[in-house]
Amino acid sequence: MTAPAPVPAAASMAPAKQRGHEPKAAAKGNLAISLASVVLGVVVWQAAALLINDKVLLPTPVSTAAVLIRYLQSPYPANGETLIGHALVSLGRVLGGFAIGSVVGIGIGALMAGFRGFRAMVDPFIEITRPLPPLAFVPVLIVWFGIGEAPKIILIAAGVVPVMAISTAAGLAGVPQEMLNAARCLGASDWYTMLHVRIRAAVPQIITGMRLSVGLSWTSIVAVEMIAATSGLGFVILQAGQFLNTDLIFAGILVIAILGLGIDAGLRRLQRHLDPTMRP
Repeated sequence: MTAPAPVPAAASMAPAKQRGHEPKAAAKGNLAISLASVVLGVVVWQAAALLINDKVLLPTPVSTAAVLIRYLQSPYPANGETLIGHALVSLGRVLGGFAIGSVVGIGIGALMAGFRGFRAMVDPFIEITRPLPPLAFVPVLIVWFGIGEAPKIILIAAGVVPVMAISTAAGLAGVPQEMLNAARCLGASDWYTMLHVRIRAAVPQIITGMRLSVGLSWTSIVAVEMIAATSGLGFVILQAGQFLNTDLIFAGILVIAILGLGIDAGLRRLQRHLDPTMRP
């Protein structure tokens, strides 16, 4: 029998190269679809605005963009901040409350997953506070802390903690037992296993909880800024609504959407960096 002819190296490498290009091609295709959907949404918005033909009810994308550009440079109200200034104020409040709530929630979730007694003690309070809307605590927080920055940050943190605690506990509970046994066989202590094995394995679910918490944070801060604030994007939207300035309302909503998308993109990038299974 004759030996089979050797496969050229270039031919054997070709499928691997093609597989390497597949994720990039898929990513480009998904990006094109996303951009096309955004363009289609803007076209539908423009058509609906022209059909209604009432600037107060629904402004066009062009007029909204013009107002957005105008107030990026001009203050609103006249003695206030520009939209950039208001956006930075809201962003600072959101990031502050989100960071505090995430740290506290991850710590509580880790303790819930590691100690059954602690979980039995804390779980009733998590389940009670989770369905409560954070805005229900606004009057109490204003009475306790005034109308400064403290109640706004505490309100955001209070909404983030239950979500992060539940997502962290669920992620840690889902770590395969074989992985934990392997770490213990190598001499790892319970605390080392928690920090370097369980939390690392639960990173995807923890970051998913963080992404959900960011949306809740923006909802809470915009609502509280409409009630007790003299700056921030929620304050701008409320003031614009009182004067039927719908263009500015939509401009404020667009700024919030852009900031939210930016934070979410950063969290997704962090997830790809920390989770090897998500790398191409």
